[in-house]
Amino acid sequence: MQQSVIGNVREWVRLIQSEYAEMPGLHLSKRQAQRMWNLDARSTDVIFNALEASSFLRRMPNDIYIRADVGY
Repeated sequence: MQQSVIGNVREWVRLIQSEYAEMPGLHLSKRQAQRMWNLDARSTDVIFNALEASSFLRRMPNDIYIRADVGY
Protein backbone atom coordinates (compact mmCIF):
# COMPACT_ATOMS: atom_id res chain seq x y z
CA MET A 1 0.00 0.00 0.00
CA GLN A 2 1.11 3.49 -0.68
CA GLN A 3 1.80 5.81 2.26
CA SER A 4 -1.22 8.04 1.52
CA VAL A 5 -3.52 5.01 1.39
CA ILE A 6 -2.16 3.77 4.74
CA GLY A 7 -2.76 7.17 6.30
CA ASN A 8 -6.28 7.21 4.91
CA VAL A 9 -6.96 3.76 6.41
CA ARG A 10 -5.72 5.00 9.78
CA GLU A 11 -8.09 7.95 9.57
CA TRP A 12 -11.00 5.67 8.75
CA VAL A 13 -10.06 3.31 11.58
CA ARG A 14 -10.08 6.23 14.04
CA LEU A 15 -13.38 7.54 12.69
CA ILE A 16 -15.10 4.17 12.90
CA GLN A 17 -13.67 3.55 16.39
CA SER A 18 -15.11 6.86 17.54
CA GLU A 19 -18.51 6.01 16.02
CA TYR A 20 -18.57 2.65 17.80
CA ALA A 21 -17.40 4.34 21.04
CA GLU A 22 -20.23 6.89 20.85
CA MET A 23 -22.78 4.14 20.21
CA PRO A 24 -21.76 1.06 22.24
CA GLY A 25 -24.68 -0.97 20.87
CA LEU A 26 -23.77 -0.27 17.24
CA HIS A 27 -23.73 -3.44 15.18
CA LEU A 28 -23.14 -3.36 11.45
CA SER A 29 -22.40 -5.72 8.63
CA LYS A 30 -19.65 -4.70 6.22
CA ARG A 31 -22.30 -3.90 3.63
CA GLN A 32 -24.12 -1.61 6.05
CA ALA A 33 -20.82 0.08 6.90
CA GLN A 34 -20.14 0.61 3.19
CA ARG A 35 -23.45 2.42 2.83
CA MET A 36 -23.12 4.36 6.09
CA TRP A 37 -19.63 5.72 5.33
CA ASN A 38 -19.74 5.55 1.51
CA LEU A 39 -16.82 3.11 1.31
CA ASP A 40 -15.95 0.63 -1.40
CA ALA A 41 -15.84 -3.09 -0.59
CA ARG A 42 -12.03 -3.38 -0.60
CA SER A 43 -11.56 -0.42 1.74
CA THR A 44 -14.23 -1.77 4.07
CA ASP A 45 -12.46 -5.14 4.18
CA VAL A 46 -9.09 -3.54 5.00
CA ILE A 47 -10.53 -1.24 7.66
CA PHE A 48 -12.70 -3.85 9.37
CA ASN A 49 -9.90 -6.44 9.24
CA ALA A 50 -7.64 -3.92 11.00
CA LEU A 51 -10.32 -3.21 13.62
CA GLU A 52 -10.84 -6.92 14.19
CA ALA A 53 -7.09 -7.67 14.33
CA SER A 54 -6.63 -4.95 16.95
CA SER A 55 -9.44 -6.55 19.01
CA PHE A 56 -11.56 -3.40 18.80
CA LEU A 57 -14.32 -5.13 16.84
CA ARG A 58 -15.56 -8.68 16.98
CA ARG A 59 -17.30 -10.43 14.10
CA MET A 60 -20.40 -12.30 15.17
CA PRO A 61 -21.51 -15.55 13.49
CA ASN A 62 -24.04 -13.60 11.39
CA ASP A 63 -21.24 -11.39 9.98
CA ILE A 64 -22.23 -8.42 12.11
CA TYR A 65 -19.44 -6.42 13.73
CA ILE A 66 -19.75 -5.22 17.33
CA ARG A 67 -17.28 -3.72 19.77
CA ALA A 68 -15.20 -6.51 21.23
CA ASP A 69 -15.62 -5.21 24.78
CA VAL A 70 -19.43 -5.21 24.61
CA GLY A 71 -21.00 -8.56 25.37
CA TYR A 72 -23.91 -9.95 23.38
